[in-house]
Amino acid sequence: MTRAAAIDCGTNSLRLLIADVDGGQVRDLVRRMRIVRLGAGVDRSRRLDPAAVQRTLEVCREYAAEIRHLGAEALRFAATSATRDAANRDEFFRGVRDILGVEPEVISGDEEARLSFLGATHDLSGLTGVPAPFLVVDIGGGSTEFVLGTSEPEAAVSVNIGCVRLTERHVRHDPPTAAEIEALRRDVEQGLDEAARVVPLQTAATVVGLAGSVTTVAALALGLDTYDPRRVHHARIPADVVHEITEDLLRSTRAERAARAVIHPGRVDVLAAGVVILDAVLTRAHADAVLASEHDILDGLVLSVALRPGMR
Repeated sequence: MTRAAAIDCGTNSLRLLIADVDGGQVRDLVRRMRIVRLGAGVDRSRRLDPAAVQRTLEVCREYAAEIRHLGAEALRFAATSATRDAANRDEFFRGVRDILGVEPEVISGDEEARLSFLGATHDLSGLTGVPAPFLVVDIGGGSTEFVLGTSEPEAAVSVNIGCVRLTERHVRHDPPTAAEIEALRRDVEQGLDEAARVVPLQTAATVVGLAGSVTTVAALALGLDTYDPRRVHHARIPADVVHEITEDLLRSTRAERAARAVIHPGRVDVLAAGVVILDAVLTRAHADAVLASEHDILDGLVLSVALRPGMR
């Protein structure tokens, strides 16, 4: 058994998983998520904002203390869309090295997709009513990953449509105007055209949705008063319910979204764009539902690092 840790540094959030890994089994010890918005403005400036860097490094310090306290033998720090796009990422990485003592990795879109598939599907075997092949859709802040496969990924692609990127690019009003919604949806459809050239979306038997946009939709669909990951994990949300929630979020004001306890404050501004992506994916894949998963790239990272525990 290996006690491993992984940090997923995305455009919107910084997430930590510390777990005991025995073979293919992952037992969570700590799972944390903080909204840091590291990628704020990157789509426009191609640079990380200094204030966002400092927010992120402060959370890294908190995570480093937990990793030391629980005695993780190995750690992997993976940075995704925002840092891939940023010209000044080396400054941020110096801070990460000083705090955590590991070399940050800027993983490619293909590697991000592979790890997301591994994390999302390792616990699907034996579930009834969840046929393969799986289309794993990881809706991030800067990009969305699409991976099709059964036991292993067979086709994968990362496309630059994400909830933060699209919100910054298109939304200026509260709630968004019809023209802004049309531009957002047009961007999403172009991204899906790009994805479909690599991944045959319509061949999936089950769509597995990852990340905060999907899990928040699941919590809303389940009518939860407070967010409960145990109820959200592997909840099956019909496509027509996803569509209804999408239309409702697009009509709602920021204040109305913020009043819903299951929507994390850090997702209030960007959730509608993420759900537009999910809604469009289900339509394009001819899927009747999405299977929400709390297991994602973090689980894939921990499983991968457990195989090479000498990293730290």
